[in-house]
Order: sequence, then structure tokens, then C-alpha cells
Amino acid sequence: MELLLPLALPPYPFKLTDQNGQLFIFDEIRKKQIMLTPEEWVRQHFVQYLIRVKGYPKSLIKLEGGLRLHGMQKRSDIVVFNAQGQKILMVECKAPDVVIDQKVFDQIARYNITHRIKILAVTNGLQHYYCSIDFENSAYQFLEQPPDYGSL
Repeated sequence: MELLLPLALPPYPFKLTDQNGQLFIFDEIRKKQIMLTPEEWVRQHFVQYLIRVKGYPKSLIKLEGGLRLHGMQKRSDIVVFNAQGQKILMVECKAPDVVIDQKVFDQIARYNITHRIKILAVTNGLQHYYCSIDFENSAYQFLEQPPDYGSL
């Protein structure tokens, strides 16, 4: 799989470096070089989309945050907080060659048992799905795009 595959997200001028034949990408959120994998390529594009298009502040985005689920350690790809520190958006990123199927939706739903976040997103960089969760009525609604930060 080609690492720098064009995605269905706006392109960004990422800082890439080659270290002994391995590509690394500078992560503005974690402020360090991260080994470039197809999933990381998607994650970095989606973070920039949230920041530059949707207005989410960098300081309120957490990448690969840990959580415990049924005694097991898991990692959520992207979690965004509001100014009060409440989690408002969770994104599950997959590599472009991973099909977004029921298993992927089940994965983010399991993670959300712990988080209880109202807006969920799943992407492989080519396809994106967004969902608003109504916990009180045990219902959900698909969205065309994630809300702008200012509307939350």
C-alpha cells in the first residue's frame, strides 16, 4: 500500500522526514515525529481537517488516548474536548485499504461505552461516516459532516 495515497480530505503541507528509509510525519498535536503508516496518514489528514476546516482548537484535541474497557487497555484515535474539558467528538481512523464495515462501527461503539461522546466519526480517509448519539432515547442519527466547533 502506498503511504502517501491521495485521500478524500484536503491536502496539507505535512513535514515528512526519511530516517534510514522509514518515513516519519511531524504530529502537531503530540509535537513529535511519528512513524508514517497508512492509518497515521489518515489520522493526520483528519486532524488537519478538524483544525483548518471545522475550527477545532489544536489544544483541545487528543490523539491515541488510552481507555480501559472490560479490564483491557484500548486506544481511541482522536478525541476532541470542549473548553470545559468534556469529550465532544471521537474519531476512529483506519488505513485507506480497510473497509468501513459493521466491525468498525462496533469498535467505536464499544469505545463509546466508556466515553459517552455525542458525536462519533469513522474514516479510512476515503469514506467518512458521522453520527450523533442520543443517549437518553438510545437513538442515533447519521450526519453529512461533523459539526463546526463553534456550533457545539
